[in-house]
Amino acid sequence: MSIEDLARRRFRAEGLEPQAWSNGPRFHYPSHAHPYGKLLVCVAGSITFHTPDGDVELGPGDWLDLPAGTAHSATVGP
Repeated sequence: MSIEDLARRRFRAEGLEPQAWSNGPRFHYPSHAHPYGKLLVCVAGSITFHTPDGDVELGPGDWLDLPAGTAHSATVGP
């Protein structure tokens, strides 16, 4: 079973609705925040999230729990 399938199964078991997205290499998300918490799981490639507490690099199988209101930007890996 793939990382994505495992993540979807676990999220749904907890009553969450997983959503997938992807971007090309070096795509940059500008700084922003959400009024809700976000649990981010990298299923392929890599992405670095830039937060006030420092950078967090995610690769396949890694995850990041962002509390509501946390400012962050992100850069997709090569």
